[in-house]
Amino acid sequence: MMNLFKIAIRNLIRYKRRTLLTASLITIGVVFVLVFVSITVSFKAMMIGQITDSMLGHFQIHRKGYVASIDNLPLNLNMKPKAYSKIAAFLSATPAVEAFSPRLKFGGMFSNFTETTNIRLNGVYPEKEFQTVPLLTSRISEGKKSLERGEIMIPTLLAKGLKVKLGDMVVIVATNADGSVNGKQFTVSGILESATGPGGRDGYIHIEDAAEVLRMPEAEVSEVAVRLKDFSRLPAAVRQLEGNVSGEVNKEGKPIFEVHSWEQLSPFFNIARMIDVMTFFIKIMLIAIVLISIMNVMIMAVYERIREIGTIAAIGTLPGRIRSMFIIEGFCLGVVGAVIGDILGSVFILIVNLLGVRFDFAQQKGMLLTATLQPADLLTVSGIVIVVAVAASLQPAIKASKMEPIEALRHV
Repeated sequence: MMNLFKIAIRNLIRYKRRTLLTASLITIGVVFVLVFVSITVSFKAMMIGQITDSMLGHFQIHRKGYVASIDNLPLNLNMKPKAYSKIAAFLSATPAVEAFSPRLKFGGMFSNFTETTNIRLNGVYPEKEFQTVPLLTSRISEGKKSLERGEIMIPTLLAKGLKVKLGDMVVIVATNADGSVNGKQFTVSGILESATGPGGRDGYIHIEDAAEVLRMPEAEVSEVAVRLKDFSRLPAAVRQLEGNVSGEVNKEGKPIFEVHSWEQLSPFFNIARMIDVMTFFIKIMLIAIVLISIMNVMIMAVYERIREIGTIAAIGTLPGRIRSMFIIEGFCLGVVGAVIGDILGSVFILIVNLLGVRFDFAQQKGMLLTATLQPADLLTVSGIVIVVAVAASLQPAIKASKMEPIEALRHV
């Protein structure tokens, strides 16, 4: 086998120009794919992080049917305190959960005593909310990074539209579950940039204030946002929690709760899937480049070395060894192109990180993109290149091994 490797390497060195061109094409393809994958995967991770860590949480738990009607923020589908206590017990007993935050969501009217408009409000326990969505504080463009009873954080859209400033008194008016109307004054303590664009209307108040506005004896819960210690374990954590809460059923024997990951709650998941599809097609392009390059080189090698093939066949070299010789040449080309491509790709990614690429996402300005190259991606791309290089060598290798020695020796 070592002799075959030596012969294959000697043949590649003998045709320097062709070998260099082919290896260069493979290297360029590997570099392009590695850079594209590292940047797009990093952008995807940052995008998901912004959505989950500033608003949604990694997954949420609701009463059955709430998500289907979430646009209306129905109060009749809230969890009662006793039901929330069961959910809190499940979450507290789950080691994978880092933090969770109960929310009381409702729609209301927002007034500065001169003008009135609609607003979506999230009643939260501030400490729990800031632990569950730690990037929420980064959305506060003005004001303090905390929330007390009697205070409200309002979106930029309303602050600008109604000319409301920090410290101003405003009124929230809402209709409770039985149809009566109630209002309460609040002090504006913060102004929030929207996590989804300039049209966001979500504000935050203390959950006890929300219960007071809605005239609830005890605060009910519309949803429970959950943050995991390890985001990569999201599917397993969701399945585990679904199993835990599946035992809670109503009188008809139907489940009381439902669990939704961020993917089911955010339209940005479609963008994340699009990135995955783009990455897949880029890898297909790499396979095509390697396949065509290696096959072209091997076919040319067979035609240029017909007399050589006939000679080694005439002296008793078995067809299998001739076939192996050409396959090893393709393997060597794939390995050389993959290794050089891995090195240059890693260097290019390092340069990109040193230069610093910044971009705007939603209302977050100047976010720094840090491209990361995962060992798994490096091994996957390299493996694909080498396997395709070997596969591309098969047809020319089989052709060479089937040549008749007499016919080959007659070739000029």
